[in-house]
Amino acid sequence: MKVSVYGRSSTLFFMFIFVHQNLIKTIICCDCVGRKTTDFNEKNDERCDENGCTDDDVDGVSNIKPDVKGEFKDNLKDMVLIPGNVNVTLGTSDDERASAVGKIYPADAESLRYVSVSELFMDKYEVSNRKFAEFVDATGYETEAERIGDSFVMENYLSDEVKSSINESVAAAPWWLPVIGANWRQPEGPGSGVSGGLESGASDRWDHPVLHVSFNDAHAYCKWRGGRLPTESEWETACRGGLRGRLFPWGNKETPKSQHYMNIWQGDFPQHNDGSDGYIGTAPVDSYYSNAYGLYNMVGNVWEWTSDPWTLDHILRRNLDTNLDRVKKGGSFMCHSSYCYRYRCAARSRASPDSSSHNVGFRCVISSK
Repeated sequence: MKVSVYGRSSTLFFMFIFVHQNLIKTIICCDCVGRKTTDFNEKNDERCDENGCTDDDVDGVSNIKPDVKGEFKDNLKDMVLIPGNVNVTLGTSDDERASAVGKIYPADAESLRYVSVSELFMDKYEVSNRKFAEFVDATGYETEAERIGDSFVMENYLSDEVKSSINESVAAAPWWLPVIGANWRQPEGPGSGVSGGLESGASDRWDHPVLHVSFNDAHAYCKWRGGRLPTESEWETACRGGLRGRLFPWGNKETPKSQHYMNIWQGDFPQHNDGSDGYIGTAPVDSYYSNAYGLYNMVGNVWEWTSDPWTLDHILRRNLDTNLDRVKKGGSFMCHSSYCYRYRCAARSRASPDSSSHNVGFRCVISSK
């Protein structure tokens, strides 16, 4: 495996890795890594719908059929209604910047803007291992990490045995290691599992968010549910819970009254996470407090995929290359104010649609009409 890295900005690097003799382009941003095959075929550029992509854009998704055995109301279990809003304020305001304790990067394009969002239903929780297993059992779906054979994991969470077998790391972020056999079933590679493992000392992680899922995997799951991934505007509107000009779903303070409201890195990054928020790795999807809309863990815990292609002007265009990077929101348990101050509603990151890693998950939405 050959690795070379060059810089694009202070927080964005590109790495080219040969994996299984296929050239993979990997993007490292903040606490994120991603990859994209560079030998894709040109596709019909009229396949981008209002939500960012169509089923044909995603390998294998055209074979996934929605689970229509239940009534519509059954599909809405554990979902909450997000009211339609006109002229919602998104992006980072001057008040938010004044309250920020970490660096907000101009390259992230958190520009202040106004949008209208239609009413929809959104999952109260990030999709859990238990829910994802139901999908896999029903469809036989295999994630991209399983098909490719590896995924990225932060070295702090790996056993000595697994680390001893790895000879490469990401030069720009050396705590990220490519782990053969890492996927949603064994998040830290061979020897780990959702029925226990190294990450948090929990007896099992069935109610923790599913990890190592690509945008394509998330899209397939949501389609099976009869839904879709949220757009960036829908996600951010839901995250804010009706509040304006606030950093977090509950306000501007990270720890109101000295209480933890989210799962992020506590201590010195990347050396030591002291777990003072209750978790070293992921937390159960119903942890902490919900926002005013009844949504849990909208910031911290795991990054969440949205359907939007990454743009700097927030304009969704037709005729886009369907292999473009997708927007992720919310930050993760690996975010820290000194390095990745992206655990805010307005914050955003990016990764290629076939990317997977140890800190990325998702939730679904269903349009109300």
